[in-house]
Amino acid sequence: MTKIFKTLLPALLLFFFGSKAAVAQVGMVGQEIGIVAGPVAYYTDYGLRWNAETNSSNTGIGVGLVYYLNFAYKADCDCYARYTYFNDHFRIRAELDYHEGELNHYGDIAQKDNLGGEQLRGMIGKAKVYEIGAHLEYYPLSIRDYTAFAYPIAPYVSLGFNFVGYDPYTYSTLGPLEDNLFHTFRGYVSQEAGSTWSVVAGAGMRYKLNAVSDLVMNMQWRYYDTDWLDGLDHDNPQNKFDDMIFWLNFGYIYYLNF
Repeated sequence: MTKIFKTLLPALLLFFFGSKAAVAQVGMVGQEIGIVAGPVAYYTDYGLRWNAETNSSNTGIGVGLVYYLNFAYKADCDCYARYTYFNDHFRIRAELDYHEGELNHYGDIAQKDNLGGEQLRGMIGKAKVYEIGAHLEYYPLSIRDYTAFAYPIAPYVSLGFNFVGYDPYTYSTLGPLEDNLFHTFRGYVSQEAGSTWSVVAGAGMRYKLNAVSDLVMNMQWRYYDTDWLDGLDHDNPQNKFDDMIFWLNFGYIYYLNF
């Protein structure tokens, strides 16, 4: 855990102080803040990927703080910015997230009434993940018109990258982990915390509550440049994929400059 905070601290300082300096330099960009939360589905080496029971059961919860730059609005004059296509259809979102979940083995092998099945069912994983990053959101409809209540819902798609810190933990309900591992996982388990990057693609929509606030729904797919997020390595023949998640979150956004 200490390693994660030491790694994330420089990124957090850059995020907060860098954003503040950038906004002060521009002097005219609208700002928004918010909080989001929702369920996370983990696609890892636990269970069989694309197995219905694995996908529906290896889940957790995530929470996040979000910060937006809204180029359609000028903070220094409480007015709309000069119209350009970029200003009226793009936002930049920065976010700081934490998610965690319990991971179990599902599928035909884990359900067998033998030693291997018992070992898989007894193997429990826990994923704890911190992420900070920036994403570009594209709104097909006009942000300016949406702000003026021309329509109550504004859909969008997004793409970005996150810096990631993770801290996996694995244990067995049968006793010492090293004595109760399913044979294909021997040599492929790690309890070490680490860091990596993720690519993030998303889609969602905003709902206009009033002049200064929105509700937001967002579905994100995150693919990690590692397979150690869950503490198991993809060199194991059970699963050749790096880890990824799907995160459905809901939140509240407040406009700072309106």
